[in-house]
Amino acid sequence: MAFGPVKKNAIAEEIIARLLGLIRDRQLQPGDKLPPERELAAMLGVSRPSLREALRALSVMNVLEMRQGDGTYVSSLEPDLLVEHLGFVLSIDDSTFLQLFETRKIVEVGIVALAAERITDEEIAALEACVAESQACIHDAEKFLQTDLDLHERITRAARNPFLTRFMVSLSQLSIASRSRTVAIPGVREHTVEAHRRIVHALKRRDAEAARAAMLDHLNTVETSLKELVASAKLAPSPYDDSGDSMDS
Repeated sequence: MAFGPVKKNAIAEEIIARLLGLIRDRQLQPGDKLPPERELAAMLGVSRPSLREALRALSVMNVLEMRQGDGTYVSSLEPDLLVEHLGFVLSIDDSTFLQLFETRKIVEVGIVALAAERITDEEIAALEACVAESQACIHDAEKFLQTDLDLHERITRAARNPFLTRFMVSLSQLSIASRSRTVAIPGVREHTVEAHRRIVHALKRRDAEAARAAMLDHLNTVETSLKELVASAKLAPSPYDDSGDSMDS
C-alpha cells in the first residue's frame, strides 16, 4: 500500500485527512493494522510527533484503536462507534437539537409509511406491547425511554430496508442528548404514549398516509415544545445529568 508522502510543512490535520482518505478509498479496511510508527512516519514524510498527534486524534474519533504494545489498528468503523462523541456536540449547542428534529421528520415519517406496507401481525403485536409498557412506566423515566426507543427501532425494522436501518442506528445515537432532555418537558411523556397509539393503530390498518401523518404530528409536537425551551434559554436538564447516565426518549 502506498501511503505517499505529505508536504513537509503538513500539520496534523493533513495527516488525518490522508489517513481518512485511505479509509474512504477502502485501501484501509476495518481491523487493518497500520505500519509501525517509525515506518509510517517515513512513508508519510512527517515527524513522529506530528504523526502521534494525528493518530491520537483519530483514536479519540474512534476511527483508530491504539493497542498498547501491539500497534495501531483501524477500528470496526461501526456507525454507533463513530458517532459516540457527537452526542456531546448536541448537548452543548441547543440549536442542533432542532436540526436533528428536521432530520427525524424527513427520515422517520418516510420509514413509518414503508412499515405500514410491510409490517407483519407479529410486529404489530410487539408494538402494541411497547405502547402498553410505556403507559405502565410513564413515571419511570429510564424504563419509559427504553420502551420508547424499542418502539421506534421496531418500526424501522418493519420497513425492511437495511440502508434505513443502518442510518437510523447512527441517528438514534445522535439523538441521545436530545431525547434525554425532551423527556423532561412537562406533558411530553403523556403525549408520546397517545401519539404512539395513533401510529400503531395506523400501522395495524396498513394505512401508510395515516401512519405518516401520525408520526409527523408526534415529532412536530415535541419539536414545538423544544423550540419554546430553546427560545427562552431554559432547555430542560437531563434527568440523568447528575449520575452521568443518558437515555433515549
